[in-house]
Amino acid sequence: MNELTKMYTRTLIHKAPPLNDVSKWIESFFEWMFLGGSDLHTCEDYAEKGGLLKQELIRLLEKVTSAENAFVAGEKFFGSVSVLYNELWEDMEALFSTDPAALSRTDIIVSYPGFFAVSVYRISHLLWEYNIPVIPRLVSEYAHSRTGIDIHPAARIGGRFVIDHGTGVVIGQTSIIGNNVKIYQGVTLGAVNVHKDKADIKRHPTVEDDVTIYANATILGGNTVIGKGAVIGGNVWITASIPPFALVYHKSEMIIKETGSPAMAPINFVI
Repeated sequence: MNELTKMYTRTLIHKAPPLNDVSKWIESFFEWMFLGGSDLHTCEDYAEKGGLLKQELIRLLEKVTSAENAFVAGEKFFGSVSVLYNELWEDMEALFSTDPAALSRTDIIVSYPGFFAVSVYRISHLLWEYNIPVIPRLVSEYAHSRTGIDIHPAARIGGRFVIDHGTGVVIGQTSIIGNNVKIYQGVTLGAVNVHKDKADIKRHPTVEDDVTIYANATILGGNTVIGKGAVIGGNVWITASIPPFALVYHKSEMIIKETGSPAMAPINFVI
């Protein structure tokens, strides 16, 4: 790391806003976009609250970039809110249509960690695409701390994306995910190795359209492609590409020993 890079990094450390400020903005923005808020009674109130949220976002961005860049990024972000809302509504509809436990869309908005994490990812991804330093990672880290779901803001994720349950999900920086993908808790889309000299290459998998990945599956490597329509079973470890419409599952052995007497040792399971 040269001296100029060190100086820039130190400057950003001093200027970065507290995570608490970022989290308050995220919660307020999420509530405004989906729930309106108890203090909003008219379209004028809604528009006014949106203007205040834009001002606050620009103020946060000014901590890590120039006032001009912050203003442009803030304007672009709020200019994209309707597109963002539609994307997230599609994510929610995909979850609602596939989860029998979802009694209403309101349930999903207020209580589903997977939907919240995907919402925050899409916010952080927009800011990442605007080349804003630090803030996108703070945004994604807030979702991580709140839900246990860690999605890097640079990951590229298509429409109607569903994370069910979600705790322990990790989606790495160079992951590419297609449309209509559903993943469960504990899934990792990671790298085979984490050497620093690999920072500029694709290290994480590609998941094509219509794939389902069940709990605790680990999929690694930048050249690994999960083909369209594949179903990945729980607890598998994958470091090579999977063809379209394949079914991949972990085969375990379970042995049940009869004790013959209640006083003897309990049944043993060998997996």
